[in-house]
Amino acid sequence: MSILINALLTIWAIIAAFMILVILMQRPKSEGLGAAFGGGVTENIFGAQTTNVLVKFTSYLSAFFFLITFVLSILYAHESSTKSVLREELLKREATTSGAPAATTQSPAASPAASAAVPAASVAASASPKKP
Repeated sequence: MSILINALLTIWAIIAAFMILVILMQRPKSEGLGAAFGGGVTENIFGAQTTNVLVKFTSYLSAFFFLITFVLSILYAHESSTKSVLREELLKREATTSGAPAATTQSPAASPAASAAVPAASVAASASPKKP
């Protein structure tokens, strides 16, 4: 599982780097940051339809980026649900708290009259006021 996560993280980082480069290569309508990085040069090198190609390539890269992000979130959630220290501690505490009442239960051989008398005696003892 960790090999798959590491491979997807590597692909995710490469796609993020390509997205940064492709977005910076695009020529903005207001000639902002793209002009500083030579936005007009891409049209000279790649042709007049470079803007349309870069926009499509950006949309494909972003779709793959979000798809891989979604898959990674599912894989991390699955991995963390199986190996959680907090979950193990909660299960231990649940076992100890549920195990204590099971140890105080009476055996099936005890008579119903004796089992009815025990709770009444414990209720009477806890209801009586304690002297300081």
